[in-house]
Amino acid sequence: MTVLDTRALNRATLARQHLLKRSDTSVPEAVAHLCGMQAQEPQEPFTGLWSRLSGFRPEQLDDALTGRLVVRTHLMRRTVHLVTADDALTWRARHDAMLRQRVLGTYRRELAGIDMDEVAAAGRAVMADQRPRTMAELVEALGDRWPGPPRRVLGELLVAALVPMAQLPPRGLWHRTAGVRNLPLSTWLGRDIDPLPADDGDPVGRRLLHRYLTAYGPAASADLRAWCGLAGLPAAIKAAREELVVFRDERGRELLDLPDAPRPHPDTPAPVRFLPAFDNAILGYHDRSRVIDAPHLGLSVAGHRTVLVDGRVTATWTVRDDQLRISALRPLTAQEQEAVHAEAQALTTFLDNGIAHIRLDNEN
Repeated sequence: MTVLDTRALNRATLARQHLLKRSDTSVPEAVAHLCGMQAQEPQEPFTGLWSRLSGFRPEQLDDALTGRLVVRTHLMRRTVHLVTADDALTWRARHDAMLRQRVLGTYRRELAGIDMDEVAAAGRAVMADQRPRTMAELVEALGDRWPGPPRRVLGELLVAALVPMAQLPPRGLWHRTAGVRNLPLSTWLGRDIDPLPADDGDPVGRRLLHRYLTAYGPAASADLRAWCGLAGLPAAIKAAREELVVFRDERGRELLDLPDAPRPHPDTPAPVRFLPAFDNAILGYHDRSRVIDAPHLGLSVAGHRTVLVDGRVTATWTVRDDQLRISALRPLTAQEQEAVHAEAQALTTFLDNGIAHIRLDNEN
């Protein structure tokens, strides 16, 4: 069986994440290809798309959000994601049990004895008037029917798990600061959520697996589980095995992939890329060693923005006042510094928020 080393996996990831070469695809097509983008920090997807798409302009994402082609909603891993309208409606029912379990796992004591279906029905009844509400307004409308749980916990249960919600614009628009106003997904998108098919082979899970491998493969079943938060999709993997090819990584893990998916030569040059916080290319895996070294794994979950040099996380970056500051995680060569600085200059032009200085701290 073919063994793929870390560098081969790195180049496959970069190619499929549109980080090896910027793509000419549209914003909705890119969001669909990426299987969504983590978006609890509303401005971060703009940088993620700029690093992936040729000529990306912020108004393209704004138009997709206001035009209801893409939507902000709780989905994979109970995290706010930017996904296409079609994917939100197709995938939501498959994620329902996981979303409930994750909220219960976090607030098991506070929610003890609560009838989830009763709370869900009450939440849907409140939202039936099609009026957008904040989480606090939704809980307030329920009155004192559930006085036990803290109001914040009851609100999170409703908007993150029990009632599929869209976070409405202006939340998530370019250079806009706005609180979260919620409306049921089906109301905002004008279509019902797809019910789960009565099929033991998990057809929705099979489509998820195929889409995941298109954007993240080759990958192990543990990587798939870490990305979506679902319990491994064993029926989907079993049903799809005949359609897949199998590799091993250097540690002997089984990696699944699509036969015709791109797997560039490990020596393919990789350009410098600036990534937003919680980027797909890092958080899309259980084993993140293809992109980030073990000593720096904490950066991936702490909200640090990172810089890829030769395809690997090599620096972090921040914007404070009028300065773009880049902090290297290892000493950069003169050639690497030049490439990082050139991409940083392009980024400051894109961000368009008065950045006057670029500072590269190269001591490590």
